[in-house]
This record gives sequence, structure tokens and C-alpha cells, in this order.
Amino acid sequence: MTRKLNTVLFPALTGAVVLALWYGLHFFLSEDRRFLLPTPGAVLAALRDNAPFLARAAWNTSQGALLGFALAVFVSFTLALLLSLSPIVRASLYPYLMALQLTPLPILAPICVIWVGAGINSVALLTFAIAFFPLVVNTTQGLISTDRNLVELFRLYRASRWQQLFLLRVPSALPYFFTGLRIAATLAPIGAVVADMNAGSSAGDGGGLGFQAIIYSSQAKYPALYATAATTCLLGFVFNAVIVIVARYSLQNWHDSYERPDK
Repeated sequence: MTRKLNTVLFPALTGAVVLALWYGLHFFLSEDRRFLLPTPGAVLAALRDNAPFLARAAWNTSQGALLGFALAVFVSFTLALLLSLSPIVRASLYPYLMALQLTPLPILAPICVIWVGAGINSVALLTFAIAFFPLVVNTTQGLISTDRNLVELFRLYRASRWQQLFLLRVPSALPYFFTGLRIAATLAPIGAVVADMNAGSSAGDGGGLGFQAIIYSSQAKYPALYATAATTCLLGFVFNAVIVIVARYSLQNWHDSYERPDK
């Protein structure tokens, strides 16, 4: 009970301190610059007033983020299985995987637009580009970090290489896989918003959160701009929360990183 109370109490206290500092900084600024940092109350008011636009934009952004995230999960897991089979394959492919991660989204955006056009397809591809690398790296590391004693036990019983892979290495890699999922779930909404700024389309649907941010910034609607940022954070929390729940139910009965229900 105390542990559950602490998980609520301390974040609430930290939030109160942040809000107090926010208000203090707002009033510390000169009057002609206070518009640059709206108060939390002004942001909440903008969030209420612009709720229909932000909800539609969040839905559009979440579609691109989900598509890119799902594609990243499928491709990264499949590729991680291949990378785990051979050090030569890992050495051959890792530099190119890293090159994809190091290429900035604003540079990849026009390439995606050329190939698939502006809109959700480009947003999904750019989200894939930012979510893919942590997934494949963490999953591969988990697959090659299996307990050697268990590997030798499987060999002793003459298990095939595929049996070792799917009956031993894949289950052992699940904690690493879910760690990569949490990182990717945090990056996916961010990548989708940045992609929407550079490769999104507003035709017929009003665009995503990135497009809304551009509109509010150009119109100097700073409280609404901060409300857009808050909506993006909320979307990221939802993505992350889903992964945390799935990971808990998948690992709590056998992995030490999660508390078992009977404790």
C-alpha cells in the first residue's frame, strides 16, 4: 500500500513544484515577454477552446504513429532474428542501421514525399525510421545474451538451432524486446509530429499535431501551441502505458524485473 501511495504522492508533489516554478517564471519575465510563456491556466483554457481541432489532429497523428510503430516492430523483430544468428551478419548490417538512425527526419522527409507522397504514408515511414533502431538493437542484444548454461543444456538434449532460437532465445530476449518497445513507443509520437511538420498533408483532414503547431505558431497563438505540446505528451504517455501493461502481463509471472501478483 505504501509503495502504491508513493507512486502517486511523489509525482504529485513534483508536479506541484513544477507548476509553482512555471508560474514564478511567468511573472518573473518582463510584461512584454510574458506571452512567450503562458501560464498553465492559459494553456488549459486553450486546450479546452481548441479541443475539437487538437482531438482531430491527435487522431491523425496517432494513425501515422501506429502504422510506423507496427511496421518497426515487425521489421525489427524479424531482422533481429537474422542478426542474432551470425556475428558476420551483425558486423555487415549494423553500420547501415546506424546510418538510418543518424539521418535527420527533415532530410528523410522530402525523400519519403518523393517516393510515397505527402500524408500518412510518409508520416508512417518517418515514424518507422525513428522507432526502428532501438527496437532492433535491444532485441538483438537480448537474443545473443541468453544464459550459456541454458544454451548448453539445449545442445545436450540435441535441440535444433531453430528450437534453441524460438524456445530459449526468444523468451529470454523478451525483457530486452519490451525495453526497446518502451523507447520506441516514446519516440513514435514525437517522430510522427516532426514528420507531420515536414511531410504531412492537411488535405481534407486538417493535418496532424505537427501541422497544428505550425498554424498556431504562425498565428502567434502561444497558449494553443503549448496545448498542442501537451497533447503530444499525452499521446506519448498513452503509447508508453499500453506497452508497460503488455510487458507487465507478459513478464510478471517469471521475470525478476516485475513484481509478482502474490507479493
